[in-house]
Amino acid sequence: MFFMLKDEKTINQLRIELFVVSCIVLLQELSLIRYIPGQVRVLAYFPNLILLSAFLGLGVGCLRAGKSSLLWLWPTSLLIIILCCVVGSRIAFTQESVSEHLWLLYYDLPANAKVFHGVKLPIIIGFLLSCISFIPLGQIVADRLQQFKKLSSSLWGYCWDISGSLFGIIIFSILGIMQIFPVIWFLIFFLAGFLFFYKESYLNIAYIVAVIVICSIISMSEKAMYYSPYYSISYEHTNDRVSIMTNGSLHQVALHLNNNKTIDSDEVSNIREGYHLPYKYFQKRPQKALVLGAGTGNDVSVMLDEGVEHIDAIEIDPVLIEIGRKHHPDLPYSSSRVNIFNTDARSFLNHTSEQYDLIVFGTLDSMTRLSALSNVRLDNFMYTIECINKAKQRLKPDGGLVMYFMTATPYIHNKLISLLTSSFNQLPLVITNYYNLFNNIYMSGPAFDHHDGYVRKNLVSSFKEQVMNKIYIPTDDWPYLYLESRGISSFYISLISIIMLIALLLIIISSGDMRESIITGKKIDIQMFFFGFAFLLLETRYVTQMNLVWGATWITSAVVFGSILFMVLISTITACLHPIPFKISFFCLLTALTLTYLLPVDLLLQQNIIIKLLISILFVGIPIFFAGNCFAFLFEKRERVDIAFGWNLIGAVIGGLTEFLTMIVGFRSLLLLTISIYLLALLFYIREMNEMSDEAGSYK
Repeated sequence: MFFMLKDEKTINQLRIELFVVSCIVLLQELSLIRYIPGQVRVLAYFPNLILLSAFLGLGVGCLRAGKSSLLWLWPTSLLIIILCCVVGSRIAFTQESVSEHLWLLYYDLPANAKVFHGVKLPIIIGFLLSCISFIPLGQIVADRLQQFKKLSSSLWGYCWDISGSLFGIIIFSILGIMQIFPVIWFLIFFLAGFLFFYKESYLNIAYIVAVIVICSIISMSEKAMYYSPYYSISYEHTNDRVSIMTNGSLHQVALHLNNNKTIDSDEVSNIREGYHLPYKYFQKRPQKALVLGAGTGNDVSVMLDEGVEHIDAIEIDPVLIEIGRKHHPDLPYSSSRVNIFNTDARSFLNHTSEQYDLIVFGTLDSMTRLSALSNVRLDNFMYTIECINKAKQRLKPDGGLVMYFMTATPYIHNKLISLLTSSFNQLPLVITNYYNLFNNIYMSGPAFDHHDGYVRKNLVSSFKEQVMNKIYIPTDDWPYLYLESRGISSFYISLISIIMLIALLLIIISSGDMRESIITGKKIDIQMFFFGFAFLLLETRYVTQMNLVWGATWITSAVVFGSILFMVLISTITACLHPIPFKISFFCLLTALTLTYLLPVDLLLQQNIIIKLLISILFVGIPIFFAGNCFAFLFEKRERVDIAFGWNLIGAVIGGLTEFLTMIVGFRSLLLLTISIYLLALLFYIREMNEMSDEAGSYK
């Protein structure tokens, strides 16, 4: 009885520790994804690399299970990360060539700030340091899972691991709702981390000192005035403008745009002229208008000045709305003619039934990613042929569409013209001039037909032959407006190669078993590797797809990511209580993936929320459930769950890097690749079963 009570007490302790460390992992992961890009501008475009560094660090930590503790490395590595961020925030990193994601503007740095030519070094340093900070946490997870297997079941341990991760997402979502600053994010998971230090008398004082130092540095170096769900935000308020910075870069400038403002600088007059220009070409005064990407209110201010009676303003960031409401020089959001919608612009287009005289695409460059799992930016789905078609459907028969854009390269200019030409079957009316905030104005639709509309329509065939047939028009499946063509640039290829080399070296250094596996090709847990590989691809595909369906808001990302973890938890509990045979689970997984590939995405764009939710569950929930069930079946059979979990996480890293293939093949093809990887895992499982059967026969 004594030993039973002792084991039960130990299991309870393991449950608590697994739950807490997994919660810390998620909180640290999300905190670094938000904090680092806010300090080091170039990393704002690569949050998925921070996520992959977490997977790699956890995987390497798992491979060190049972060895000397690296707990001391956790606060030490985070202190180094914070110090590097402080230093990096004072350096302007530049590059010679134009790249798809890197439009680097260092508005918050002084003129004499240090300049470093090249962006790969800070990216690699950020990746490596982030990876190291997760190694001690991975070691704790693996140690507890291995102990759980000895005393109970590795699957029940995995349930507590997933539960802690789910709780971490909930906590961080609440912090996001409350717009809490980073120092609190870090303080929360540091307080939870004390659970692993209080028993170590020689470490607990050092830990407390490290936490105080880290939080003090974060607090004292903070430049932001707000933390929205998407950016660190600050602004400067002068006599005639409000300059809004996001992650240290100039993002928007709110100005007096009323035509009755007569005394102005040449710059402001030039900007005002550009904003008002489309209304001079409009056939009649628009009465009802829609602004997509309203920001702090410039477009709304112009519409009010032009006499528009009803304006729907769509802006995804609540903090930008609030700044516009309080500080825009014209106070456009205070007008009774304006309705403000804090939501995703594409989602609004998908679900509204309103008809408009005028739809304006504001200067929508988001400067941030849709999620840490994807290469897609928030604005990418606004510049696809499907989105332009949706906007066209929302126009009245005599309505018009206007797009303001700062085009830095000719191919982006040609893509925008091609998008509008494909949708309206007429070349847009284009005004090219430098208006400070944009340099091209694109106008399409019947409202502008009286300006050479017949001529622009007749030029379509020659434009298609000379331009459109030679470029790649963005679609919802390949939403890369900023890529010149389908392909992975040398910049990304070199980055991926360096990261894979880092991963290989860390694996070889961390584990003798892994060194032997890599050198001899034996003892590689290829099934767990493939399941990690495929699951990350699956997760990437579904997070991207659900953000398109429900809107690319941070709430959607949190709910979808949390729902995926919840389905994994349910599938694992099911495997513990009423296991589904592996063959049945795998057949259901392949069937579900095949159906989601064959069914069109438009099926998800239902206006009825209940129907859309049910179809979303069919698309996401069912495949995730059976994938989790198959993983649980294999995981339970592993003698060394630490090694198995390590291989699984390393597979996830490779899966995350493989996501760059979407730049070539698009997102839909990820499902085909995912199915192929799962089939490979099945083949290795069948081979293993056959070998075991042969060995049993030989033994008899």
